[in-house]
Amino acid sequence: MMDDGLAHLSAATRAIVDRPGPERLAYLRGQWWINHSHARAALDRLEAVLAHGPGRIRPPNLLIVGPTNNGKTMVAEKFRRLHPATPSACGGREVTPVVVMQMPSEPSLRRFYAALLMALNAPVSFNVPGARLEGHALALLRAVEARVLVIDELHNMLAGTHARRTEFLNTLRFLGNELRLPIVGLGTKQAQIAVRSDDQLENRFEPVPLPAWQDDLEFARLLTSFESALPLRDPSGLGASPELRSLILRRSTGLIGEVAFLLTSAAAHALACGRERIDRGVLDQCDYRGPDERRALFEASFPRVR
Repeated sequence: MMDDGLAHLSAATRAIVDRPGPERLAYLRGQWWINHSHARAALDRLEAVLAHGPGRIRPPNLLIVGPTNNGKTMVAEKFRRLHPATPSACGGREVTPVVVMQMPSEPSLRRFYAALLMALNAPVSFNVPGARLEGHALALLRAVEARVLVIDELHNMLAGTHARRTEFLNTLRFLGNELRLPIVGLGTKQAQIAVRSDDQLENRFEPVPLPAWQDDLEFARLLTSFESALPLRDPSGLGASPELRSLILRRSTGLIGEVAFLLTSAAAHALACGRERIDRGVLDQCDYRGPDERRALFEASFPRVR
């Protein structure tokens, strides 16, 4: 078989690499899954929790912990797509094995149960008592035969007062006891600190870390996976080049969301310039500023007080 020079690309990317630049740019702006070791480990733990299902007195719970913009939400969305809602055998409703909701930015039990109802595609009335919202949400979770409840941005519970935080910790315990289904929290290290403040919850939630990346073999493999998804005809050697690895790691601060933003911006810049690979010049010239660069620009915008 003749080598077409596209061995660095995945099959899906090869299918679009010869299309016009605008179509390749549109592909870059889409959302695609990068199957890396940290995500696979988290998905394996989620699958193990799902296998237990509801009904146990002490169902296993997980707390997926990592920095902001490091792939926690993407893992949860991938897990949900792997277990989509399906029509019930009885008809008239759907079975939803994985329910994913987001902790409100201003936490209160009313807003929490309203967010849960919206995640279940149920109508929400804010004029009813909180106890009715709670009862409706719990009844729906049972009706759709939920097997795992995933709560994203769990650290948002810390935005409230100490009393409100205690209320939410009690609610997590109540949901586990009442529904007897596994609960998965996604959050920063602050969420882990909050859970650890409650001895019962700390024993129930197994921490699953999604750490920031380091310049090692795993990071090289991650960059190679990204390169396989970028619609550029020539290999860039992102994972093989120590110089490029170090530059990408430094500018992204080791966060996978930032790595994705940097590399898609670089690929878009390369295509705009009629180039088919990413090199040091493309990385330096593309429209991207990393967290440290954005912070420095923000601080520079305020005059220093003498």
